[in-house]
Amino acid sequence: MHATRRALVLAALWLVAFSIQPGAALDASPSAILANPDRFDGQAVTIQGTVTNLRETVSRRGNPYYTFDLSDGTRALRVFSFGKAACRVGVATIEGTFEKVKQVGRLTFHNEITATQVTCR
Repeated sequence: MHATRRALVLAALWLVAFSIQPGAALDASPSAILANPDRFDGQAVTIQGTVTNLRETVSRRGNPYYTFDLSDGTRALRVFSFGKAACRVGVATIEGTFEKVKQVGRLTFHNEITATQVTCR
């Protein structure tokens, strides 16, 4: 009886351990993130929305980067990414890390996602 019970407990633990994806991105919206930024601070997130206010530029060191606002129709978050913008207008899905406050040298940014992937829809 104990061997069967032990086998069931081990099987249950194995299922739990391998069904949880460590570091999995949280699905959210700009409104949800901005309503509770402490919950999402430093977390990997996946959000979808409409691209507005695209700005492409080059850093002093010669690295191209871009920023844009991603709106869910109610609220918008700023998105930052290196390279050239994949989406100029329309709907995009963003994977990245949300930071409530981000320091870059002497500059301070608030409520920004550093994108690791931008997919146009």
